[in-house]
Amino acid sequence: MQRKIRVLVGKVGLDGHDRGAKVIASALRDGGFEVIYSGLHQTPEMIAEAALQEDVDVIGISLLSGAHMTLFPRIMELMKKNQMDDVLLLGGGTIPPEEAKQLEGMGVGKIFGPGTDTRDIVEFIRHWAATRVA
Repeated sequence: MQRKIRVLVGKVGLDGHDRGAKVIASALRDGGFEVIYSGLHQTPEMIAEAALQEDVDVIGISLLSGAHMTLFPRIMELMKKNQMDDVLLLGGGTIPPEEAKQLEGMGVGKIFGPGTDTRDIVEFIRHWAATRVA
């Protein structure tokens, strides 16, 4: 039996609004993934450590604080340092489209904005996983 795709959903920084992250976590669980929710006020270091300990395939970060151009690069730096090249990093929240494109160009797999259909996120991860295995 093949193991389920493991996804860490995290809230990084001082942003205390986690309704969207919880909706995504539920949608991913309903989509057949194993989901670990980190809770609020995590540091990039805490996210990277949790991802390592939980042996996740995907890290999903919800950011509404405006610190995305600082926090995502730090998470990517820690992922590289910990040789997590096979882990997909995704983001969501209120990130301007131009900056979302910059982050994707830096290595974030995809940034999902407000109003994204959760089925699109599930399908994106499934497609990524299928191409990774192939």
